Amino acid sequence: MKIHAHDSVSNDLLAIPGVPASLSATRTVHTQELAATFLTQRIAEKAATHTGALALSSRGRSYTYAELEAKANGLAATLQSRGVGVGSVVGVCLESGSGMVFAALGAMKAGAAYLPLEPEYPTDRLRYMLADASVRVIVTSAAMVSRLPAGSWQLLIMDDEGATLPSGDRFTPVAVNKDDLAYVVYTSGSTGRPKGVQITHSGLTNLIAWHLHAFQTSPADRTSQIASFGFDAAVWEIWPNLAAGASVHFPSATQRISPQLLRDWFLEQKITVAFAPTPLAEALLRLDWPDHASLRLLLTGGDTLHSHPPAGLPFVLVNNYGPTECTVVATSAEVLPSSDATLLPPIGRPIDNLRVHILDEEGRAVTPGQVGELYIAGAGVARGYLNQPQLDAEKFLPDVFSPVSGQRMYRTGDLGRYLPDGQIAFAGRVDDQIKIRGFRIEPDEIAAILNQHPEIDSSIILARDHSSLIAYVAADPGAELTHQGLQTHLRKTLPEYMIPSVFVRLEALPLGETGKVDRSALPEPSIGNMIGDQTRTLPQSAIEFRVVEILSELLSLAHVSVQDNFFFLGGHSLLGTQLISRVRDSFGVELPLRSVFDLPTAEQLSTEIERLLQHSALPTQASAD
Repeated sequence: MKIHAHDSVSNDLLAIPGVPASLSATRTVHTQELAATFLTQRIAEKAATHTGALALSSRGRSYTYAELEAKANGLAATLQSRGVGVGSVVGVCLESGSGMVFAALGAMKAGAAYLPLEPEYPTDRLRYMLADASVRVIVTSAAMVSRLPAGSWQLLIMDDEGATLPSGDRFTPVAVNKDDLAYVVYTSGSTGRPKGVQITHSGLTNLIAWHLHAFQTSPADRTSQIASFGFDAAVWEIWPNLAAGASVHFPSATQRISPQLLRDWFLEQKITVAFAPTPLAEALLRLDWPDHASLRLLLTGGDTLHSHPPAGLPFVLVNNYGPTECTVVATSAEVLPSSDATLLPPIGRPIDNLRVHILDEEGRAVTPGQVGELYIAGAGVARGYLNQPQLDAEKFLPDVFSPVSGQRMYRTGDLGRYLPDGQIAFAGRVDDQIKIRGFRIEPDEIAAILNQHPEIDSSIILARDHSSLIAYVAADPGAELTHQGLQTHLRKTLPEYMIPSVFVRLEALPLGETGKVDRSALPEPSIGNMIGDQTRTLPQSAIEFRVVEILSELLSLAHVSVQDNFFFLGGHSLLGTQLISRVRDSFGVELPLRSVFDLPTAEQLSTEIERLLQHSALPTQASAD
């Protein structure tokens, strides 16, 4: 595709009426100003000027800025003694909490980039990431060692909270260049393997500088850390807030997935600024909030936002958009209440030092209202992918609109259009990439692994209601496939969020005139075509019948067995809260959210409901809806 430089539209000319300047105006900050404010320097300055101020709080333990600085320095010195320096990548495999902050900051102080490793990832996936990134040292805990693959890398063992780390008061952080790597994070790849995105200190520094300007974060703020460490939103939750001298607080695993519990935790901890992935943020917006809530900003992103905030909320909702390849956030907008439910909230305008070009198929800038592909340029653009020069050439293109030679822009594959007020509206994807609960998924990666199954000829993966995945598989008539067997096959390589909840069996995938799969001809999942397990047990009691009915409604499935696992069928934590609510409405009993995880089948839930009903002497007949 040829890019036409003379057709570019300047984002600086598009003013947004009624929106604060910090969110509506694209600022250009001089590069030298940014170069003097690297993250490690900012935190060191806060440790010197706010020595006793609270920095981190998790699992009942708190750490001051002086302790954060000392522990990160101690870890950096240890890493340096093991050969880590500029150009190295340090793996971090720890449970959510203060320890992972010490480890990541320590890696950057040693001059290296850090690589977040999710402990629940399959061993094969972790092995590939570690080898691909040439990791020399992994910082982990004793509890995590058994989950890590064997390899040439060294293990540096600490406790999850970093309490046993030595102090490094005399350590001098390694000087880094703005083009050196700060972190590497892996995203789904279309070739059957994840791809590593390389983010530089320049990109991270720009994110921090914009955040501090846009949201006026200060040492008085109490912020939250909710996203999983392997999701790049965690970068945004942690580093700008620590650079501002604010405190970062970690909710428990149960609180992170329950909107009600999370809201109560926000109130109890007096959280002032929080990020929540889009589905969770939408659930939080539906809750009642007291006027005295300390929360002033709820930031969201990762998926299409469908809801405007109701009037009267005590906080401001800010919608954000940005691919991993552009350092978390590329555009941002305050979302105001709206009486028109058909209008999706916009994704806003470019953040400081970033530019967004919306181009047609010929590479020409679109006119306002016309849909085109989003290209992002500026300080946030990644160095590229690790060890994938061909993909780099396809996705990271010369920015011919920039007056500065050598600038690049990232081709997102996302579609958008300019609104009359100059903001950008998201309009879908150019390709088949899927977003499920904020996670970016290349369906071809799942299909590539599924096609390695000896009894599957071909497959295609589709999204189902933006919450789960359907796999259509073509197999020989005599192939003995089971739902559990296919999921087990995929779990050897793929993380849980990439596992389809429904498998539909076909003799062959329907093809169109071009030879590609005709998606419109794919049938809806039904009892007749879904791959199940060997036996399917029907409800045996009124309670089981109602629980199965609730699960069928929530999961949009025509048939659910009493022994089907809620999560294997596409359930997740947010649907789990709805399940608990419907059980309460139907039976008058209160199940803890943990029950959904501990008792994930209709049979198990029904047994627990019956026990609670007997204990409270309530009738066991389910109420009519």
